[in-house]
Amino acid sequence: MRPRLLERYRQVIVPRLSSDFGYKNVHQVPRLEKIVVNIGLGEATQNPKLLERATEELALITGQKPAIRRARKSIANFKLREGQAIGCTVTLRGDRMWEFFDRLVNISLPRVRDFKGVSTRAFDGRGNYSLGIREQIIFPEVDYDKVERITGLNVTVVTTARNDAEAQALLSHLGVPFRS
Repeated sequence: MRPRLLERYRQVIVPRLSSDFGYKNVHQVPRLEKIVVNIGLGEATQNPKLLERATEELALITGQKPAIRRARKSIANFKLREGQAIGCTVTLRGDRMWEFFDRLVNISLPRVRDFKGVSTRAFDGRGNYSLGIREQIIFPEVDYDKVERITGLNVTVVTTARNDAEAQALLSHLGVPFRS
C-alpha cells in the first residue's frame, strides 16, 4: 500500500509543478529525497538516561531506530569528552519518509500552541528546508504522562529542487503551512 501523500504527489502535484515551472520531463520535477530528524542533548553528558528516553521517543515518532551521535572532540568548558553520546538522529527515506511527512504536516504542526505557520526563511539556498520543533509532545505517538523532560528536535527536509523557489512551491503543494 502506497502512502496517500505519495499518491497525491504523483497524481496532482507533479502535473501542477510541471505547468508552473515549465518542466518538459517528469524527472525534472522536484521531489522529497530524505528527511533527517535529529535530537541534540548536551545535558546527556551528566545524565545518560535522558539520551535513552530521547532515543525511545524518536523511535516512536519516526518508526525507525535512531543512530546515537557522539562528540567529535573534547571541549573542557562543556565537560564533554570525545566519543561521548550527545544526541540521536534518524534518516527517513521511501514510504516511511512520506508517512512521517504526512503526519508532521497534517497532525503534529497544527497541534503547536499559537501556531501561525512555519517560516519561509529556513531554506538553505539549495532547496532544502530545516524546521525546529520545540516540544516532542506535539506528536501523538509520544505519551504525555511518560515524558520526563521536554526536548526539541530538528527536522530537515532534503529535496531535489535546484533553488528555494522550487522547493517552497513543492512543500506548499504538499501542505506545509507557510507563514503569510
